[in-house]
Amino acid sequence: MKDPSRKRHIAKALTWRIVGSVDTVFLSWLITGNPMTGLKIGFAEVITKMVLYYLHERVWFNINLSKSGLVRENKMRHLAKTITWRMVGTADTMVLAWLLTGNPLTGVKIGLAELLTKMILYYIHERIWYRIDFGLIDRMEM
Repeated sequence: MKDPSRKRHIAKALTWRIVGSVDTVFLSWLITGNPMTGLKIGFAEVITKMVLYYLHERVWFNINLSKSGLVRENKMRHLAKTITWRMVGTADTMVLAWLLTGNPLTGVKIGLAELLTKMILYYIHERIWYRIDFGLIDRMEM
């Protein structure tokens, strides 16, 4: 890979998927009362969410470059990324939960439960990765 940021985005996708899947399994289990349903939903989203997260990272990386080509980072950017990712992630979870349980209401319940937990977890994840220089050549604090 010529662009070191791609490695960073892959690493972020993997770490976020671990955190996100554990949260999904737990919430799905609580809502359905069935640990196997929680595991099915959690495992089903591993592939879809990693692909979607990687694409989300690439979009945000490319739209947030300064004129000099440096990535601009700040808390508002992390908040905006949190909101846009949560919209994509919640839609994916709702559809997967609906398909795997056969009940659209279950998909909605799980998706709504994730709104709060995942936004908090994602924001923390972004702030941790902001402190890590892996995959960045230069960065400029704005």
